[in-house]
Amino acid sequence: VAWALDSATPLEILGGGSKRRLGNPPAAAHRLDLSQLRGVTLYEPEELVLSCRPGTPLAEIEAVLAQRRQMLAFEPPALAGLYGEGVPTLGGVVACNLSGPRRISAGAARDHFLGFHATTGRAERIKSGGRVMKNVTGYDLSKLMAGSFGTLAVLDEITVKVLPAPEKTRTVLLFGLDEAAGIAVLCRAMGEPVDVSGAAFLPPAAAARSAVERVRGAGVSVAALRVEGPGPSVEDRCRHLRAAFGTIANDELHSANSAALWAELRELSLLASAPDEKPGRAVWKLSLAPTEAAGTLARIRAGAGSVDAVYDWSGGLAFLSLPAVGDCGAALVRGALRPDGGHATLLRAPDGLRAGVPAFQPQPAALAALSARVKEAFDPKGILNPGRMG
Repeated sequence: VAWALDSATPLEILGGGSKRRLGNPPAAAHRLDLSQLRGVTLYEPEELVLSCRPGTPLAEIEAVLAQRRQMLAFEPPALAGLYGEGVPTLGGVVACNLSGPRRISAGAARDHFLGFHATTGRAERIKSGGRVMKNVTGYDLSKLMAGSFGTLAVLDEITVKVLPAPEKTRTVLLFGLDEAAGIAVLCRAMGEPVDVSGAAFLPPAAAARSAVERVRGAGVSVAALRVEGPGPSVEDRCRHLRAAFGTIANDELHSANSAALWAELRELSLLASAPDEKPGRAVWKLSLAPTEAAGTLARIRAGAGSVDAVYDWSGGLAFLSLPAVGDCGAALVRGALRPDGGHATLLRAPDGLRAGVPAFQPQPAALAALSARVKEAFDPKGILNPGRMG
């Protein structure tokens, strides 16, 4: 980094490379490869804390935690089915602030990011946070680094909070609702006293792609409500949900089938096409109020026609697949959002189109100015992943 600073040479910061196509292509001819900076440096199961190097594969960390029946509670997605390349690492997950279906109950990746060691674009060593949640004095830089896509500093050690894995997991299935009714059911379920840890809605086309037979074979839309915890408690809460929703809540997934469905949702494997399928399709992520989700998708479908969708986070997160032509639907998708809320991120597009479409929602002027000041403080010469975030 010091060499790059002295010579004003931009660097692409790369770990396992599995999220390299997430965001805008960085304008850098040189690469700083962190893939061999790997390994767990500290794991204290009793204290629920783990530290590792950023290039440590996500699968390796999850295997270590599984031996002690613990987990990364924010359920990080590897997105291997979306990009089809590289090795997912914890550094990449934290840098992109990626969280899975349990985000609605357990919080985001940044909420479990306790501390780090890093080198800024000024070639200065910094550290922030530590090994407990309540250790922050001054600025909480961990929150800032999570989701910065390597544009502020190069992480070389990460500390995260871990939690016990649930004893039992079940998923209550509700069949045959349209999108508006299905999302309304998800929102209602989140208000029930049952501690739902996952709430997703699959339109018929997405449900038909599931490897879980009872979801695939339904032939209609499927709303899924996940409940986790001690066995007797899970059984009681599932009974509560079935009683609350009556005849439409007429099936449950246990153990392996439940885990398989939420893995499909986490990895976005229920969307229409694989990365190498021709003709290609663009994939968008929309964050919006759950009550706006069905109406927003209706406006997009009116303009695009061929749109596949999967809803997560009780309808607050929608993943869309649509034809990868022109601007990959950017004007249509972003134009369908309400002016006072919501944002759209282009997750995947063919390389030939990706460079010309801003991946992230354009920022209001005041927020863009603030972001520029933060970037200036950490990387005044713009050498770290320049252009990655626009």
